[in-house]
Amino acid sequence: MAWVTNEGVLADMVRTRAERKPELDILTFEHLSLDGGATPDEVRTYADLAENGNRLAAWLVAQGMGKGDRFALMARNHPEFVEAMIAASITATICVPVDPRTKADKLAYMLSNAGCSGVVCSDSALDQVVEARRRTDGIRWVLAIATDEEDAVGFDSVEGVESIAAVLDTPAPTIDIRLDAPSDPLQIIYTSGTTGDPKGVVFGNDRFGVYAMTAYLFGYREDERPYTGLSLTHGNAQAVTLAPSLAMGLRAVFSRRFTKSKLWDVCRAHGGTTFSLLGGMATAVYSEPPRPNDADNPVRFVVSAGMPAAIWEDFERRFGVDVLEWYGAVEGGLALKPVGSGPVGSFGRPIPGLEMKVLDDQDVECPPGVVGEVCSRPAGGSAEVEYHDNPEASAAKTRGGWLRSGDMGHTDADGWFFFDYRKGGGLRHNGDFVNPGFVEKVLAEHPHIDDVFVYGVTAASGAPGEKDVVAAIVVAPGAELDAADVFAHCREGLESNFVPTYLHVVDEIPKTASEKPQERFLVDAFDSDRSAGRVLTAP
Repeated sequence: MAWVTNEGVLADMVRTRAERKPELDILTFEHLSLDGGATPDEVRTYADLAENGNRLAAWLVAQGMGKGDRFALMARNHPEFVEAMIAASITATICVPVDPRTKADKLAYMLSNAGCSGVVCSDSALDQVVEARRRTDGIRWVLAIATDEEDAVGFDSVEGVESIAAVLDTPAPTIDIRLDAPSDPLQIIYTSGTTGDPKGVVFGNDRFGVYAMTAYLFGYREDERPYTGLSLTHGNAQAVTLAPSLAMGLRAVFSRRFTKSKLWDVCRAHGGTTFSLLGGMATAVYSEPPRPNDADNPVRFVVSAGMPAAIWEDFERRFGVDVLEWYGAVEGGLALKPVGSGPVGSFGRPIPGLEMKVLDDQDVECPPGVVGEVCSRPAGGSAEVEYHDNPEASAAKTRGGWLRSGDMGHTDADGWFFFDYRKGGGLRHNGDFVNPGFVEKVLAEHPHIDDVFVYGVTAASGAPGEKDVVAAIVVAPGAELDAADVFAHCREGLESNFVPTYLHVVDEIPKTASEKPQERFLVDAFDSDRSAGRVLTAP
């Protein structure tokens, strides 16, 4: 059967739009946040994306890459990242996005587990790629992106590494390899692996087209200019920014990494009208010292997933924006709280066509106000998830036809959903469940604290299920920490059980590619940092 152009497939989406609007500057990779604007922004038109994607596709074919073959894609947000995704779609190969901060041991596991034949990476990740290549079999080629990043590694003398710039400078014939079906895999995106080895979620080519539909769910306008500093290795940046922009012709802006201190400057410089925040990012932005021009920006609304209720309304007032809250995961499930609807703190209600319930351990729906696991499924159907080469995990994730999120939440009497904590991760102190968002808000407002994340450690009391409250804090540049003052500030703004037991002073809060704080690393470091005097208690 002849292939019919399907604009929900990335390769067809880009090629058809390159025919309609070849010169539209559809993607801008800005450098203001990187070096104050000293380096020119990197801009791609539809025509650029189509041409460069095709040249990379031709190179992949020349390396012997065929349908279903896999390669890793390990880089910060660079235009070549998107072009490599397009090349995968053109060739019916599968790209495996990897957080560029991933170390060699974990990277070797992912390369081996996914069965990758090659790696496209930025030079800043090259040392880890070279080491991981030594630990695994099957990596036949490495294609590197030259950058000006501080951790860049020169690759001219590294054996077996080729330059992506040379490939993009080489004309190539049109590559026209067709998928067998739109559902054929485009990506394998790995989970963070917080409770064990990461699992690879298999995404069909048609999933990218589904991502594009978020533009309509979120109410993007034709003149919208979405911005993100979230990594393209994570589903959020693809679903909220990249896919809707490519599909609708929105002129998206990307930073190589999230930079809270330059966020509003980037939006002002590029006319950004909306951007994405996840969880702790909102607290980090809110912790920046207030400025007279905070509300002087072009942003209409923030697309948030995890805006803490404690700072929600203050955030809107301070920055002159609205918050659109949503909920979802790479495996699926989607709920939405449009601007101006529903109660503050809710992540919304399920979108049409999706059923969502809060279930107890016996899969009985919890009444309003009672905490259970947030589960979802297609209306009238059963949830499906494919973890690469892991059918047992796939079956467990969708037991009984429900997608098991691992998130504990509740509903109110009107059917609005609320997130409470990760399954097995509730923070109970002296009999009370502590809301970390409230603690983080108060600490973020202290002038000497630059970033904060609240977590729990086993209670010194030994009480079963109890935890002591720890606030991991990054001291603001140029400031000196006065622990007594910080604890006094907490006692003034918090209930007694919410006041942290400890202040854990860190250079930075470890985070995933989606800017989610990685609690396990803080817990692991707690005892040694305590011995080193970096864990403080109230005087």
